[in-house]
Amino acid sequence: MDYSKATEFEDFNIILKGIINYLKEQCGGDAALDDDQEALISEVVSYVDLQARLKRKLLQIGIALSAERNIDALLEMIVTEAMNFTSADGGTLYITSPDAKSLTFKIIHNNSLNVKKGGISGEPLKFPPVPLFKDDGTKNMHNVSTYVALTGETINFPDVYEIEGFDFKGTKEYDKKNNYRSRSMLVTPMKNHEGEIIGVLQLINAGDGTGTVIQFSPDYQFLIESLASQAAIAITNTTLIRELKELLDSFVKVIASAIDEKSPYTGGHIRRVAELTMDIATELGKSQEDRWKNFTLTPEEQMELKTAALMHDVGKITTPEYVVDKSTKLETITDRIETVIMGIEVLKRDIEIRYLKKKSELEAEHGGNGQSALQRLAEDFTQRIAELDDDIEFLKKANIGGEFISDAHIERINKIASYSITVKGKAEPILCDDELANLCIRRGTLNDEERKVIMNHVTMSIKMLSQLPWPKSMKNVPIYAGQHHEKLDGTGYPYGLSADKLSTKSRIMAIADIFEALTAADRPYRPGKKLSECVRILGFMVKDKHVDKELVDFLITSGIIVNYAKKEMKDYQLDNFTYDGKEYKVM
Repeated sequence: MDYSKATEFEDFNIILKGIINYLKEQCGGDAALDDDQEALISEVVSYVDLQARLKRKLLQIGIALSAERNIDALLEMIVTEAMNFTSADGGTLYITSPDAKSLTFKIIHNNSLNVKKGGISGEPLKFPPVPLFKDDGTKNMHNVSTYVALTGETINFPDVYEIEGFDFKGTKEYDKKNNYRSRSMLVTPMKNHEGEIIGVLQLINAGDGTGTVIQFSPDYQFLIESLASQAAIAITNTTLIRELKELLDSFVKVIASAIDEKSPYTGGHIRRVAELTMDIATELGKSQEDRWKNFTLTPEEQMELKTAALMHDVGKITTPEYVVDKSTKLETITDRIETVIMGIEVLKRDIEIRYLKKKSELEAEHGGNGQSALQRLAEDFTQRIAELDDDIEFLKKANIGGEFISDAHIERINKIASYSITVKGKAEPILCDDELANLCIRRGTLNDEERKVIMNHVTMSIKMLSQLPWPKSMKNVPIYAGQHHEKLDGTGYPYGLSADKLSTKSRIMAIADIFEALTAADRPYRPGKKLSECVRILGFMVKDKHVDKELVDFLITSGIIVNYAKKEMKDYQLDNFTYDGKEYKVM
């Protein structure tokens, strides 16, 4: 019978049965077996059974190593399983430093001495790293762990006290101090899939199950080498995944910071929105309220939501600065109010010139008898100049965009637009059509076209984020980031989604974005609102079905809003407020 393929199916019973039948045939078929034959069969069965269990255990450990993503837990698992595998009394795991110049202690376990350091459950390790090279640059070949790391060879000593060529002074001193006796030692390199040695696994004092220390058998050495290889690959994969996550997180933060830095007036907006979003989501996950008891976020979902919050305004990279930073109605690259004022000053000059000409004509025509006409002329001139000065102040205030522009104000702006000055013999209006249209903006500083440009940043965010190859655990980043301006009643943008299409996470981010904008004290077109006013506006938005009432309730009743206010708002903005008939103290 061919037994070579049996292990492919992990069916070691096939091997056992085959060997037993073969031995029985050699020993006379069904005839009774003598004691030696029975002992031989029993020994073979025990050996094969042991090998089967060890190999299955090795496979199980390999699966567990592949599944573990916590690097400290992974390192601890490697040492623990290796000790269990070989009945070793102690185990040490070193990791090669990033510069490949030393070995760093990561895990130290010893059952007899009740020592458990490093990993997720042990004491912190304070041992200095072991140098792989001496001061003169030569290799440190006298330390057994560095020798293994430098050569890639496995060392298997029956008794370290009887070995020459290696420095076991530290081991002997440790034994003397702790009344211990290190004897057998197995030290093997941990090589990853590229053959790179990333660490060293060291086992001390293999046991035979009766308390006697024995040498690590060749079979155990082979299995530990296999385990070390699997462990190295698992460590490399886990480290690579962690580093890629850190790279992605850092890259996202750099992009978010760049977007904030693009505008001196909105610096910190993205950071604040992201932090508030995660504060709300995290506290929801802890809430015992019936409404939120099923709301939980896995670490992957937290990363996904945080990334979406940091990337929610990435489309603003494509938005012109003069629109993002438009602090007044007439601002483009510069604030054109100065040009308008200069035009009115020119008009004042023209009026003054006409006044002086008319005055000269009256004096020449009437001499000293025209005083009354001259007085009326002077009064008209003074009044007109005062009116124009008042027009300048009015336009300056209208240009700020901090108040709602009434019909009366629109009428006055149109009247001013009818003024003209003479340039190169041609009459030119004080206000061009674009300046007139911008000054007539009813609220804020953006005209309809600029508002469309601003709103388009969401569409651009979705377009940009949707082109990235997000991993499965982060596939919703474009969705959450692209829905922060949607409203529950379907009047939001860019898609006008209704409440049933908006997830809780999208609703959280929308509230965070709105509240940050309301409380921000760095906007050029208005001072920061007081907390009580911001809460009142949120209340209006709840009534208008723009935002989720239950989430706004939670934001306020959980205390998140007060903590945020104390951390991010200016002192002059902090005041007590009332919500749903209950007063909340801030100061």
